[in-house]
Parts: sequence; C-alpha cells; structure tokens
Amino acid sequence: MKLSSLSTHTLKQSLGNHLGIKLKIGGFHICLTSSIDNVTQHLINLYGDFELLHDDDFIDFHVELNAPSLARRLFRPQVSFSFDGHVPFKPLPYDQAAAMFEWGLNWCIANHSNQYLIIHAAVVERNGQAFIFPGTPGSGKSTLCAALVLSGWRLLSDEMTLISTVDGMVHPVPRPISLKNQSIDVIHHFSDQAFIGQVVKDTAKGTVGHLRPPNASIEQSAMPAKPTKLIFPKYKEASETQLLELSKGKSMMRAAEDCFNYNVLGSQGFDVLGNLIDQCDCYTFEYSQLTEAIQLFTQLTD
Repeated sequence: MKLSSLSTHTLKQSLGNHLGIKLKIGGFHICLTSSIDNVTQHLINLYGDFELLHDDDFIDFHVELNAPSLARRLFRPQVSFSFDGHVPFKPLPYDQAAAMFEWGLNWCIANHSNQYLIIHAAVVERNGQAFIFPGTPGSGKSTLCAALVLSGWRLLSDEMTLISTVDGMVHPVPRPISLKNQSIDVIHHFSDQAFIGQVVKDTAKGTVGHLRPPNASIEQSAMPAKPTKLIFPKYKEASETQLLELSKGKSMMRAAEDCFNYNVLGSQGFDVLGNLIDQCDCYTFEYSQLTEAIQLFTQLTD
C-alpha cells in the first residue's frame, strides 16, 4: 500500500501518535512521527508513491520532528529533529520542518550505513549504466541530476551514492531532489513535468525546494546498478560544454575527498573506491546548457 492511499486526516493522525508513519525508502525503513502540518503536506506532495510498511517490519531509523517546547512553539516557533531519541542538531525555524526532515534523513543514512561506501554525489542510470556526479555546493550536480531524471533517466539518489562493500554495485535510495536558489526556477522552466514542493527561503543553504521523484524510480529502488562513469561537474555561466578525461589517480583523490565514510571503512574503503575507479571512465565536466549536457550523456549510454 502506498502513502497516497491514506487520507490527509488519517496521515495526520498517524504521524501525530507514537506509532508514526512507516515508510520504505530505498533499502531503508523509516518511522516518522510529527505533529507539524508542513511535514504532513511534504509527505503528501512528494512521498505519495512510497510504500508503507507493516507494523511488524524492522525499522532502521526512528525519527521525530516536533517543536522543542511549548514556549518556543508560541513565541519563537522552532522545530527539532530527533533520531532514536537523540537530538543531533540545533532547532531550526518552524517553517523549515520539511527541509529538516530531508537533511536529517541524509545524516541518518550517512552516519549509520557502513555496509556502503558513501559518496556525496548524485547518481542516475540509463540503459544499465550508472553515472555518478560528485559535487560541492554550487557545482550544479543537483540541477544536472534533476534535468536528467526529468528526461527519462532513473534516479538512484540526489545526495548520496551508496556503493556496496560486497559487490561494488550502486544501491538506490531515490528521494526528493534538493534544489537551491536559482536552480528552482531553472528546473521549473526546463520541464512542465517538474513538481516542486514547498519552497522555503532564508535557510542555511539559501532558498530550498524539493523535486518529486518519478514513480518509476521508486518502483525500481530494489534494483542496484553498475557504475560506469564518474563525472565531476561544474556549472559555469556562459561556458561551452566540455567533457575532459581525468586520470585514475586524480579521480581517486578527488572522490576520496567527497566520501562520507572513507576513513571509517579504512582499508576496505580504499579497496571499494579503488575498484570503483578501475571500472569507471572518469571525467571533469563543465557546462552551462542543460540540453547539451543531457544530449552528451545520453549519447554515452547508447
């Protein structure tokens, strides 16, 4: 049964009691409780196609979003994120509750999933080939990821590429794609199929909105993909589209810097990343035109 099968009233009631809503998100099982209307609406807008779990299913992450105290709720509305009763972050303004859910879930996965080497990278797939796009803020990786997904590519993840330490495959965790600042308008204009939920201004990351993931990507979230390309993108205004080969050594060093748990895994992390570099074609990529980027990458998978 999907979340969209619940009425708004039922969803709100379930979120507000101690049992919460149990969702399957990629290979993770999440239990969420919250009394915040923005969180309810966020789920309705962006998580309708996600599968609800049974009451007796094992839960990986119990998370809660609520106001930290009555006084703050009344005089300075804020929201806190807790994971298994632990509060890892300071409270944020109340209207950032939905964004805090996404950021908090990123933290849960990145800090408690060492069965994977986790790279801070978007990853998409076409014709059985997974393209990994590591990127620092401002590199344009999420904008590029969103445009590819809206052009028919399968979304595996916008934020984290999960490389299995057992077989080296990319394991999907498709979720709403985080768009920031000018990227929101860029994607709105790129496709009339783009559905972006609540847009929140004045966050630590600027203006933030989330793009709803395609149902097809969610339905295929149990299907790993073989990584074939590792591409370091950089958006540069008015630049020509340039895809340049990057040496394996430099690719290894750059990718290691983008890993969340490379040092935690030790020699195992070195081996997994080394195997990834060996099997991927590695490039730097500079672009300003999304249509040119999509055409180029599509040709590489034909």
